[in-house]
Amino acid sequence: MRRAPSTPPELPGYTFVKLLGSGGFSDVFLYEQHLPKRRVAVKVLLTEELTAANRAAFVAEANLMAQLSAHPYIVSIFHADVASDDRPYFVMEYCSGPSLAERYKREPLSVVDVLRTGIRVSGAVATAHGAGILHRDIKPANILTNDFGWPALTDFGISSALDDGLPLSTATLDSLTGDTSGTTGSASVGMSVPWSPAEMFEDDPEPDVRADVFSLAATLYTLLAGHTPFEIRGRSNGALDLIGRIERGAVTPLARDDVPRSLVAVLMKGMATRREDRFASTIEFARALQRVELELGYTPTTIDVPNLHLEEAVREGGDDDADATRARGVATIEAQPVVPIEPPLVDDDATVARGATTVHAQAPTAQVPAAPAPVAEDAPLETVVRRPQQAPPPADPPAAHAPATASEAPPQPKASRANRIALWAGAAALVLVAAAVTAGIVLGGPPAPVEPKTSPSPGGGSAIVVDRVPTPELVSAQASDGAVVFTVENPDEQDGDRMIWRRTDRGDDEPVRQVQEGTFTVDRASDAPVCVEVSIVRAGKGSANPLAGCYPS
Repeated sequence: MRRAPSTPPELPGYTFVKLLGSGGFSDVFLYEQHLPKRRVAVKVLLTEELTAANRAAFVAEANLMAQLSAHPYIVSIFHADVASDDRPYFVMEYCSGPSLAERYKREPLSVVDVLRTGIRVSGAVATAHGAGILHRDIKPANILTNDFGWPALTDFGISSALDDGLPLSTATLDSLTGDTSGTTGSASVGMSVPWSPAEMFEDDPEPDVRADVFSLAATLYTLLAGHTPFEIRGRSNGALDLIGRIERGAVTPLARDDVPRSLVAVLMKGMATRREDRFASTIEFARALQRVELELGYTPTTIDVPNLHLEEAVREGGDDDADATRARGVATIEAQPVVPIEPPLVDDDATVARGATTVHAQAPTAQVPAAPAPVAEDAPLETVVRRPQQAPPPADPPAAHAPATASEAPPQPKASRANRIALWAGAAALVLVAAAVTAGIVLGGPPAPVEPKTSPSPGGGSAIVVDRVPTPELVSAQASDGAVVFTVENPDEQDGDRMIWRRTDRGDDEPVRQVQEGTFTVDRASDAPVCVEVSIVRAGKGSANPLAGCYPS
């Protein structure tokens, strides 16, 4: 159930044109600015969200965007103020083109467009990282198209500082108010599940720059596939289903013949389940995309990042007039030569995990490690939010990966003279086997997933045998001081069980939260119904039929 948009405020020097969009805590309107005459987008905080914490978060978002506005692929912010009705607002660049979400839903993008867009947005994200900011909500809907047809990254509403354990502000601003969020144990974190990495589903997530790498890679996959990476058409694709697949690394195979294997490998590395296996930065990710461009014969797209040394150089000059205009430069990182082997992504040492650091413009490196290929969906749909202490899933068998080149094989020890003939014979046999496996994968697609254990069904087919997790029971729902307190119960509680919930009356982008001691509180800004979905998580599985409840019922 969508809420009605708020009334556009009266702003001196601006004329209201129309509503552009609505979020959980703000509306975006199109206005005509009188001087200079231009169309602008105005983001306005909702009246019912005017708490001190929400005001601070809104101001923080405006300040973050202002720091990054000089970048060609980040939406510019022009002005921020408080309207006469006491609602904070800020004025932004109006991007007249469709968002990438609108584009991929019409039809998948071409390979060349995805490569170009990915490199440009990588530079924008690297610029944010260089300023000490994680975006944390990179997805197609947050990449707009400006009047020049360029991508423009926006919505820093749930971004956070790199040295913070948890975000300074979230897309679900009610998480800032503590107990009203129903997550008293730790702060809840807003996220967009289809593009979020596995570490964001832990009880106390500690994202770093590699979380943004994952979201960016997942976004590019979405543009190519026409659906999110972990979505399976014709199957259940709820938040819990997607979380389970993300934690298993079960990316849906890309059903396009024109996408080179090298590009698939880059995206799979970017979406690796373990952050240590991803690219260490968006700059490394962008360089890998540049190599794919070179492999395909395209002119490489440049990576635009700030010239971090320009301001210091100007100060050292000492002879400038005090009133001289200071221009903030943007450095261009040129593409490196293509690696002269096929495919161009060469296996190297595994990426070493390192803490979040400022990203500086640097010369391209020679190689980027290859990424794992898509993992076929081979587990039940019931899913679970990963606990921090759990070990990562075992690696897939070699047959599930993209075919390796000769350069990807580990070095073999030197054989003695007596065994050299036998070694050559064995090597020849291995080459023949590898060629057969490669042909089977290339011509026949990825290996078939392991079939789950089944038992005959009445209809003559087969049914998946699973231990079904029960549905929670709604004990009560009561209104209390502008909120609704829900009390739920596990009808068959077992050791290790826990319950999670999310709000459903505001759309599909609401975050998943944990139930504390059988109760949780949901804000209620008006008399509109408040609806939630509650599931039990048990031993890696979620409720097959989550509880759906509303107040009033």
